[in-house]
Amino acid sequence: MHTPPRILVVDDNPANVDILRMRLLAEGYEVLTAADGEEALVAVKEHAPDLLLLDVMMPKLDGIEVCRRLRADATLPFIPIIVVTAKSESSDVVAALEAGGDEFLTKPVDKAALMARVKSMLRIKSLHDTVQGWGRTLEQRVTEQVAELDKLGRLKRFFSPQLAELIVAGGAEDPLKSHRREVVVVFLDLRGFTAFAETSEPEEIMGVLREYHAEMGEIILACEGTLERFAGDGMMVFFNDPIPVPDPAVRAVRMSVAMHERLAPVTEKWRKRGYDLGLGVGIAQGFATIGAIGFEGRWDYGAIGTVTNLAARLCGEARPGQTLISTRVLGSVEGLAEIEPLGEMQLKGFLKPVPAFNVIKLTA
Repeated sequence: MHTPPRILVVDDNPANVDILRMRLLAEGYEVLTAADGEEALVAVKEHAPDLLLLDVMMPKLDGIEVCRRLRADATLPFIPIIVVTAKSESSDVVAALEAGGDEFLTKPVDKAALMARVKSMLRIKSLHDTVQGWGRTLEQRVTEQVAELDKLGRLKRFFSPQLAELIVAGGAEDPLKSHRREVVVVFLDLRGFTAFAETSEPEEIMGVLREYHAEMGEIILACEGTLERFAGDGMMVFFNDPIPVPDPAVRAVRMSVAMHERLAPVTEKWRKRGYDLGLGVGIAQGFATIGAIGFEGRWDYGAIGTVTNLAARLCGEARPGQTLISTRVLGSVEGLAEIEPLGEMQLKGFLKPVPAFNVIKLTA
C-alpha cells in the first residue's frame, strides 16, 4: 500500500496551522504540526517528515535558526524546506534561502501556489532519495567487488585464474573449507638440486628457480591443476579439487609428460653452464582431507593424507626424466601410455613394499 508523503507544518499561529493542515489533508498528505522551532526540531528527529512548511517569525527559535540547525545535522536525511513568511523583502527571502530553505511562500498563502510548491519539493525529495539509493547500491557493489577481488587474489595463489574466477562467481563451493575428496597428487622436484645449491652462488640458484617455476607454472595453469605449494625446487599439484574433473589421473600424467618435454631444452642449457639437474615426478591417487591450514593472518591451502605421502615418496625415487605412478594411477592410464613396471619399492613411511611404474611416453 502506498504511504502518502508526510508534511510537518511549523507555525506559532494556530489559525495558520489549521488552514495549511486542512488544505494538505484534502490533497491526501499526512500532516504533522509543531507550534515553535524547538518542537519542530524534535518532530523532525522523531517522525522524519518528507517536507517542512516552516514559519519564519516564531518565539523561542525562529525559522531561520531552525533551517541552520537542520542543515548542520549530518545524521538527518535530506528534507526540503518551504519557508513561509509575512515579509516579502528580498533580503528576508535571501536570508531564509541562505540558511538552508529550498523554497518560500508569502502570507497570506495562496492555495494554488502552496500546492505547486509542495508537489515540486516532494518531487525533488523523491529524486534525491532515488539517487541516494543508487549511491548506496553502488557503494555496496563496490564493497562486494573489493571483497571478491581480495578473495580472487587469495584463490589465484592456489588455482588457475579460470578456476579462481569460477569459485568467486559461485560456480564452486569455498575450497578453503575443510573437506574430503579423492584426488590425484603430483609431486615434482629437481634431481641434483641440493648439491647444486650447496656449490652455487645465490644469484645462480635464484635464476634457475625462476626459470624452472616459470616453465612448470605455465603448464600447471594450462592443465588447470591446483598448486598446493612450492618450496625451492619442490612442487605439489593435485587434480579433482576444488571442482571434480573427468579423468584426473590422465590429466596428471599428461601434465607430467608435458613438463619433461618442456624442461628438456632447459636442462640441456643448464648442463652447458655446469648445472647437473633433471626433473623427477611422482603421481598417486587416493582420498585426502583438503582445506585451509594455518592461523589468523597466515593461511595456506593444503591436502593431508596417505596419497600425498605416496606421491612424495615416488617422486623421491624417480630419476631425472622419470614419472613414477602408483597402481591406482596405472589403472586409469593403461592404453594411453607406455608403462614400465619397476617392481615393488620399500618407501619410507609405508609398512609394505609399494608397486611402482614408470611412464615412458604417451601413446594416445
